[in-house]
Amino acid sequence: MRNAYAITGALLLGGATATLALQPSFAQTAQNEPGAIQASVPRAGAPMSFADMVAKLQPAVVNISTRQTIVQQAQANPFSGTPFEGLFGGQGGGGAPTRRQGTSLGSGFIISADGYVVTNNHVVAPGAKGASVDAITVTLPDRKEYVAKLVGRDPESDLALLKIDATGLPFVRFGDSARARVGDWVVAIGNPFGLGGTVTAGIVSAVHRPSELGPLNRFIQTDAAINQGNSGGPMFDLNGNVIGINSQILSPTGGNVGIGFAIPAEQAQPIIATLMKGDAVKRG
Repeated sequence: MRNAYAITGALLLGGATATLALQPSFAQTAQNEPGAIQASVPRAGAPMSFADMVAKLQPAVVNISTRQTIVQQAQANPFSGTPFEGLFGGQGGGGAPTRRQGTSLGSGFIISADGYVVTNNHVVAPGAKGASVDAITVTLPDRKEYVAKLVGRDPESDLALLKIDATGLPFVRFGDSARARVGDWVVAIGNPFGLGGTVTAGIVSAVHRPSELGPLNRFIQTDAAINQGNSGGPMFDLNGNVIGINSQILSPTGGNVGIGFAIPAEQAQPIIATLMKGDAVKRG
């Protein structure tokens, strides 16, 4: 069976789950701002438990959902202008457009105490042809919900920056993804299938890994379980720093088979800094 790259955001339309397609994004946080979460685990081999680290980091990882309206134009009658037009006139042919509601699900993480949130662009972008995003909701681990403002997006890197109206929030900081080595332990936290607050662990399987889904060719590959809805969630090193954004998987079925990809922080931080200033990302 042919393998397929899949974006790990979940789009729900009329109760059905569909896989989206696109890719990378990431962020920058105030490295010395008081209140930044930092957890440390001894690096001499695998820890006995990730529980202490996760307890400190999880409050800064959020669920992101959108409410979307999908407009479908009525299909033209293929028999229009023929003797069969009357027989098939009820099948499309000049009917009014139909509207239906949909939602998308994904993950994100807080990068400042005043409510800046990083996620993937495909998590907050229209998920189907004819769709428009009506609202973006950020849900914290304590179940508090905030309507988010889209500060900026960069489709080429699949990065989006949101802002919620809150203060005193827990947030995480970025590590040096360039120092990640094959075999290093990593922890992923996200919102697979809308479950929220799900933690998985694995190792760095490869670095500088190319992808068929876009122009960025330095992904961190991991065997930590990543599924639909994990898009935009953080990948942490054992110091509790974000070194990647979980973005896509390679799978023959669309489900996790232990081949996931995260956008390195080193590539994403300059983009986030640009979006934070209200500027558009320029290349070339």
